[in-house]
Amino acid sequence: MALLDLFKKKRVEGPNVLPVLPEDIYKSGVLDLQDVIAPHALRISSRELDLGERIARTFFVISYPRFLTTGWFAPIINMDKVIDISIFIHPMDTNEMLRKFQKKVAEVQSQISTREQKGMVRDPMLDTAYSDLEQLRDSLQQAQERIFEVGLYLTIYGNTREEIDRVETEVRSILESRLVYIRPALFQQEQGFRSVLPLATDEINVHTKLNSAPLSSIFPFISFDLTSDRGILYGINRHNSSLILFDRFSLENYNSVTFAKSGAGKSYTTKLEILRSLMFDTEVIVIDPEREYEYLAETVGGRYFNISLSSEHHINPFDLPVPREDENPGDILRNNIITLVGLFRIMLGGLTPEEDAVIDRAITETYALKDITAEANFALVEPPLLSDFELVLSGMEGSESLVNRLSKYTKGTWSGFMNRPTNVDMNKKLIVFSVRDMEDDLKPVAMYIITHHIWNTVRKELRKRLLVIDEAWWMMRSEDTASFLFSIAKRGRKYYLGISTITQDVSDFLNSPYGIPMITNSSIQLLLRQSPTSVDLVQQTFKLSDEEKYLLLESDVGEGIFFAGLKHVAIKVIASYTEDQIITSDPSQILAIKKAKMDLASANEPTLPSQAPAHAAPGADTATTSAPRLASV
Repeated sequence: MALLDLFKKKRVEGPNVLPVLPEDIYKSGVLDLQDVIAPHALRISSRELDLGERIARTFFVISYPRFLTTGWFAPIINMDKVIDISIFIHPMDTNEMLRKFQKKVAEVQSQISTREQKGMVRDPMLDTAYSDLEQLRDSLQQAQERIFEVGLYLTIYGNTREEIDRVETEVRSILESRLVYIRPALFQQEQGFRSVLPLATDEINVHTKLNSAPLSSIFPFISFDLTSDRGILYGINRHNSSLILFDRFSLENYNSVTFAKSGAGKSYTTKLEILRSLMFDTEVIVIDPEREYEYLAETVGGRYFNISLSSEHHINPFDLPVPREDENPGDILRNNIITLVGLFRIMLGGLTPEEDAVIDRAITETYALKDITAEANFALVEPPLLSDFELVLSGMEGSESLVNRLSKYTKGTWSGFMNRPTNVDMNKKLIVFSVRDMEDDLKPVAMYIITHHIWNTVRKELRKRLLVIDEAWWMMRSEDTASFLFSIAKRGRKYYLGISTITQDVSDFLNSPYGIPMITNSSIQLLLRQSPTSVDLVQQTFKLSDEEKYLLLESDVGEGIFFAGLKHVAIKVIASYTEDQIITSDPSQILAIKKAKMDLASANEPTLPSQAPAHAAPGADTATTSAPRLASV
């Protein structure tokens, strides 16, 4: 009884009524579950329900085609819309159905015989019906099939009538393309809504008789399979424990993006892909900002270049690629000049339109100083250096500010970085460029120059290559570096090049004007465990459901969602013991491996005292040369 009713009863019936106790007051203010989940208003009309701020509309299936293919209902289940679906299956007695079919077969056979006696042309519909009935009778008699009454109901939702009309049109078009027809539950919207709730109550009772085979095609057990006959093993499908074997070079483009929080296993997963791709004759080039790929390069016999202010490895940004037969040297020169203008825009902290024109003219004259023109043979010329460019620039009008800003790269602290001829040799299957020791202010410049050099190398000869850019958010912070990376991602397919961008700073990557275009130009996306601060942005970008969002939040290391083309599955990355020893990034595991290597080196070292200095630690001279033996530890 409500609290107000208790007070009224006490006032009417006098003091003989029991007093209003405190627990009665408490109970009267407690909400039931139905009060919490119920909409604030409800209006029932002939075609729909208004549930507070949402509109619901219920439909039922009235007709199916003669044949139903497996998975015909999957497009409805996988629609990016809010849809409730209920399937009611009522088994029918087989003996009763056999008696009905016997009677029906007799009717059809009688019609066929009557037409034959009258000399009429045979009716294909009667012949087909007779054949289907006889076949179904045989299956029922042999217990290979059963007959069911099936009710299939759908409820769609929308915030406005225009939105729900669009959803209805989309659902109808999908179903009618498969010859499945639906009707709205006119004047039964309330019963229809209750029928799709998880209450197991069929209040519409609109059924169609189906046997076992077509009924099984409706079941919504859809599990995408990414197992193919070629490619590398990316991981295990967490839906059905099948293998995810895929070849990125079989898609419309070969690019991929990987998003994950720190420690989620993104570098581990990437190194595993690199190791397995090398077995399929793929050349891999890595831009490594944290020196995580050094040991992998040493183990597989690749090359490792440490790019820093004090490094012995240098890249000249004025290098020109040797044109292929189908390329015009003039176009290559112009593209290189445009790329260098973008580089100087980053190096000099931005350019005014006047300074941009001066830089463009100075680059052209610097190449001309070395007799490099559109008609020159780039294989026989010596490219200019940054100091040559400074010399030309200093003699141009209005270049004083540019020369002053450029001097730190030619004479100042940063002069040892790029004012040298190129001395890196990229003739191995795995090449790693590390920029960990480069100052943070120069990292975008260094990554731009390295990427430009890689692009020139890629264009020389057509080979299957994979370019891995770890911590790509460094390049996405500057519009010029992001634009250059995006241009390579779009053009890489023509040169058999796939771009793999990896980042843990999702917001910096996606807030760049080139972030979303990079994703749309990547046929493969890998989402590993996300942080709560960025998961909403990832969900919005990749159109994830709430279940997929929570899966990314709760995933363990090396677990996430793998997108390939139009398919995506939950993935778990697994490596063998030998692979794990090569690619691990766990500090404790790395220390254990190093200790095992030193112990092995000490055991193999000769014990003659004259062969080692008295001050040398045991195994100190061999610890750096046993890297290729890691797999045997």
